[in-house]
Amino acid sequence: MSLTAVLGAQWGDEGKGKLVDILSAEVDICARFAGGNNAGHTIIAPIGPERVQTTFAFHLLPSGLVNTKVTGVIGPGVVVHVPSFFEEFDTLRKAGLDCSGRLFISDRAHLVFDFHQIVDGLKEVELGGSSIGTTKKGIGPAYSAKASRSGLRVHHLFDPTFAEKFRKIVEGRYKRYGHFEYDTEGEIERYKARSFERAPTAGLADRLRPFVIDSVVYIHEALATGKRILVEGANALMLDIDYGTYPYVTSSSTSVGGVCTGLGIPPRRIGKVIGVIKAYTTRVGGGPFPTEQLNGTGAHLQEVGHEYGTTTGRRRRCGWLDLVVMRHSCLINGYDALNLTKLDVLDDLEEIRVAVGYVVDGKELPGFPANLETLGKVEVSYVTLPGWKTSIAAVSSYDDFPENCRKYISFIEEYLKTPIEWIGVGPGRESMIKK
Repeated sequence: MSLTAVLGAQWGDEGKGKLVDILSAEVDICARFAGGNNAGHTIIAPIGPERVQTTFAFHLLPSGLVNTKVTGVIGPGVVVHVPSFFEEFDTLRKAGLDCSGRLFISDRAHLVFDFHQIVDGLKEVELGGSSIGTTKKGIGPAYSAKASRSGLRVHHLFDPTFAEKFRKIVEGRYKRYGHFEYDTEGEIERYKARSFERAPTAGLADRLRPFVIDSVVYIHEALATGKRILVEGANALMLDIDYGTYPYVTSSSTSVGGVCTGLGIPPRRIGKVIGVIKAYTTRVGGGPFPTEQLNGTGAHLQEVGHEYGTTTGRRRRCGWLDLVVMRHSCLINGYDALNLTKLDVLDDLEEIRVAVGYVVDGKELPGFPANLETLGKVEVSYVTLPGWKTSIAAVSSYDDFPENCRKYISFIEEYLKTPIEWIGVGPGRESMIKK
């Protein structure tokens, strides 16, 4: 099998980008299957002849593009805000990473327009105290339009009826939310395809045209010819529209099932599924968080772990590692291996607690509950493990980890019955230990 999937196993921000960066050195194609520019992957890589360490923030583009031999594919399950696509493309090029000729978008991918972003904010206001805490990137409204069969896809940009369809959709949003300020005709002109002979500048559709492909044919031809494909997840299992902490979730399928539907590939073509798990737990935005630590421990994890969102800059909520969440994640995604990240953030802790069960009314729950009212009442059962109280940042092999550090890793493996294959001890490529 020549397809490997890297998926977030918790609430996102686990550090998927670094593993994707490392694995991309061995693949031909890196593909995104869900989400949009609400994702955020930070990668530090050497660039140019002088190998200058450079930090790149990926949002919509596959982060495997940091390897200059890799081709990036944005699949049908992704929603694309074209201006943000080009802003990211241009920003990467200015930083020394040129993706020209090796980046493609599916003609079936749905489009995010500026009115989706306005509606995203209006929906949050409408929810009031129950605000989900979205990134306001228009992702939810775009997926809602897709599900209600009122969305526009990439191929519609090149359709003569694009303007007519666009006006009709905006009018529908006015009926739902009132007449918000929005330049419909200006947006149409911004996107509308033009011939280069009749206009001094090309519209967004014209600039996008060279990137657009039938990704189903492209991916399957790649598989048939033995090309190696790395699939990069956005967000994570606990933000999945079906299996996450609904409604405090994203609007797409972030699970291994989303790999199939978001790229148009059968399950049997998936060779390996890797789950990325942080050594503690974080989440951004609203929603339940049973192991959250609103105390000195939480503050320590925030500051030492530099827990601020790549996309939003928001401070992440922090807490102990939750193996109830991880067991739920493992059941659904069936990970073949795990990547444990940011283990070094725990270096200075005297003791480390790990959640191993949820108890309600004296009874342990069999799994992660669907009902958030139930989740809000759980008493978390913890196991306390000794810390290692020394820096592991310079460790280069598993055997060199302190004994208590190895015990922590083994405890996670044994509880989840899943091997930990990679261990992250810092932000750079060199700070990943292969076990």
